[in-house]
Amino acid sequence: MPNWTNTRLAVVVDEDTAHPLTPIDSFTPTFNLNTEVVHSIEATHIGYIANPANFTFTLTVKAIGGSAAKLTRLAMDGTDFSIGLYQATGGAGEWDFQHVLFRKCRITTANPSNAVINGAPAATFSGVARAAEVNDGAVPVLQQPKFTT
Repeated sequence: MPNWTNTRLAVVVDEDTAHPLTPIDSFTPTFNLNTEVVHSIEATHIGYIANPANFTFTLTVKAIGGSAAKLTRLAMDGTDFSIGLYQATGGAGEWDFQHVLFRKCRITTANPSNAVINGAPAATFSGVARAAEVNDGAVPVLQQPKFTT
């Protein structure tokens, strides 16, 4: 059973890894690697057109402790930052990835929640990243589509 206390999610601004912006309640990265198959009169699947990769994310933080305020400032200033999900030092190696990192991120929308009686309100931020890095500890395998001859 994985122990999720051995992983950390943090926003890093200006490569300052000593002072990450935490805690983050949830992080949903999306990798869009769109391709379109090309057919001809003679054969099907003769090739494909690859579109540029597109990386987006949604993250949620509680509006206490300064994280929501700092992310709102990053959004309003248009400051680029990085989001990293990585195994903590001394972790047991139970997580699938060694790290997942989005670089050159920019927030495009911010959505604070309503105040609630029984807990802290949350703020949800969505944005884009211009670069992504995934390290699973193995040599990456690229799946190529099958072509007809």
